Amino acid sequence: MDLISPRAVWAIFAALIAATVLGLSAHTSAQTRATDAGNAAASADPALISRGEYLAKLGDCAGCHTEPKQGAPFAGGLAMGSPFGTIYSTNITPDPQTGIGRYSFADFEHALRDGVTPDGKRLYPAMPYASFTKISDADMRALYAYFMHGVQPVNHRPPETKLPFPFSQRWGLFFWDLAFVRHGRFTPNDRHDVQWNRGAYIVQSLGHCGACHTPRGPAFEERGYDESSRLYLTGGTNDHWFAPNLTGDPGSGLGRLSPRDIASFLKSGHGVDVHVVTFGSMVEVVEDSAQYFNDDDLAAIAHYLKSLPAREASGAFSPNSQRAQETAASLKTGEVERPGAGLYTSFCAKCHQAEGRGEAHKFPALAGNPVVLAPDPSSLIRLVLEGGSSPQTEDGPTHRKMPAFENQFTDTEIARVLSFVRTTWGNEAAPVATREVSVMRGKLKKK
Repeated sequence: MDLISPRAVWAIFAALIAATVLGLSAHTSAQTRATDAGNAAASADPALISRGEYLAKLGDCAGCHTEPKQGAPFAGGLAMGSPFGTIYSTNITPDPQTGIGRYSFADFEHALRDGVTPDGKRLYPAMPYASFTKISDADMRALYAYFMHGVQPVNHRPPETKLPFPFSQRWGLFFWDLAFVRHGRFTPNDRHDVQWNRGAYIVQSLGHCGACHTPRGPAFEERGYDESSRLYLTGGTNDHWFAPNLTGDPGSGLGRLSPRDIASFLKSGHGVDVHVVTFGSMVEVVEDSAQYFNDDDLAAIAHYLKSLPAREASGAFSPNSQRAQETAASLKTGEVERPGAGLYTSFCAKCHQAEGRGEAHKFPALAGNPVVLAPDPSSLIRLVLEGGSSPQTEDGPTHRKMPAFENQFTDTEIARVLSFVRTTWGNEAAPVATREVSVMRGKLKKK
């Protein structure tokens, strides 16, 4: 989502005005919740710290709270784009001056579950507290033990987030929270087995998968936080990437991926039977977080995602159709004359193959790839313009890069080659318009 409607702006503005009348104080609430039992969670028990370290990886805390390149772990400073302006992540090391070193357990819990700091400042929903509210009490205490005793304190003050009015008035977020967040711990579903519930818990809470893979509403709220919502995990646009549909849609979703594919994709960035490869910001999720998940949790996540029915279906894949076979044969002989075919043969087929099948553990298949069949071609356009790379993992395939074609192809040429890819080998997706490429090129230049 790159734009917010005027109606939504005025609705939020009205909420901000109303908040001044109420004069709410979150700090007082946080203080009253601080108890001796809560502070006991600061125990330096090695087992608890180790558990918290693993949970921090499940939550990908480092992914947002570590500045790329030279940033110290968890010291903050990552610039995150939003429709309202740039939001900088905070220092969550136990440094007492610039980090969270003085947080009681109640302070820590209040920030993660409610999005409120000890001084009463409300956090922007770039912090996924709408998901973290579901974290269990035991896991919350392990996280606190880890961040207080297992993380190196770093004295670093990241840039201050300064959004334009009215979004600079954080106290108005009380009404955003009231309207969109369902506070409460994760409740197991008795109709499903233990593995399903474990997968649901990770995806909905620590994993906060919906933050990227669920579409956003006009006030930047997620359009659902669990499988009871129709739009939950049906795909969303973030920072000019389209995060794919994770429901059972056989076109643009996970319908044709096996649980083994999903687990392998998270662990290594590569599928097994379907040759999909991680791209965009998901590369960092695999590198910083998912590659460290244990096998049981990977299997649980896959089991849960595969249980989601197909929703918001888009695209189709018919590899055995006559047209698909004719096009594949024409590409091999060089006889095909469709727009974009020549560019594909010259620049793309070396890696992705004339049949669009890619190469296992190296290059993704384009034939039947859910991203190719997605309703939003943003990710495809951005990949062609900027290039991309597969993740570097401890046990995964060799890291590989895709070159950028920003200066080699015109907008029309990119639109043609992508339209060719989306309508060849049995792929059935809408063609890409030249204007879509031009708009994306302009957005990326402003980053």
